[in-house]
Amino acid sequence: MGTGKRRTRVHVVSDVHGNTEALARAGDGADALLCLGDLVLFLDYADHSRGIFPDLFGVENAHRIVELRTARRFAEAREFGRRLWDGLDRERMIEDAVRRQYAQMFAAFPSPTYATYGNVDVPGLWHEYARPGTTVLDGQRVEIGGRVFGFVGGGLPSPMRTPYEVDEDEYAAKVEALGEVDVLCSHIPPEVPELCYDTVARRFERGSTALLAAIRRTRPRYALFGHVHQPLARRMRIGSTECVNVGHFAATGRPWALEW
Repeated sequence: MGTGKRRTRVHVVSDVHGNTEALARAGDGADALLCLGDLVLFLDYADHSRGIFPDLFGVENAHRIVELRTARRFAEAREFGRRLWDGLDRERMIEDAVRRQYAQMFAAFPSPTYATYGNVDVPGLWHEYARPGTTVLDGQRVEIGGRVFGFVGGGLPSPMRTPYEVDEDEYAAKVEALGEVDVLCSHIPPEVPELCYDTVARRFERGSTALLAAIRRTRPRYALFGHVHQPLARRMRIGSTECVNVGHFAATGRPWALEW
């Protein structure tokens, strides 16, 4: 016999990268939406005509910088970018473009939404755009339907030098602050090769050893993350924890659902 207790359903997205239209529907049928970061679209590696960079410098230049980064020629990519930006107010132009994207995306969030930052996000701007009903969490917990969700935002230092990268110790402190949770939500994956390797970019992205240690120590039911758009493995178990990459939203427009 069932108890008649109402079930709870959450939808989880990550790596939205400008897909505002799908974001507006992402919470349909759910009690809450969780967003694990990377709202901004700076450059779409699958479609070089989309994003802040090609809007400013054109598709050919976007194609070139993707080519250099994919070949791991990061110093050349930075020098190429530096020449393009020479004489321009880089910070102001990027912030203006990010603000335009944030205005659209935060308006598309349903209520309630629980969100944390990705490595390409600009945390200082979020509180200007987050409306009532959107809760921003980083190194913090929230209870939804009787389960505790912990959120860790941002990324670790990388050759890409994205806007919200923090050092290992600062990141580990945020993970530690969560304590034991039922669902561990982060932007980047735990440091496991199969979860960190991007099969299209053909490189390992930064994962977190602190996240991996916390999963092994505290054994949450789920560890949810994004960051790696085309991972070698979309999900795997670490002990009793189901690790799931939900970072396909920009391409598919479909959230990952969790119900209990």
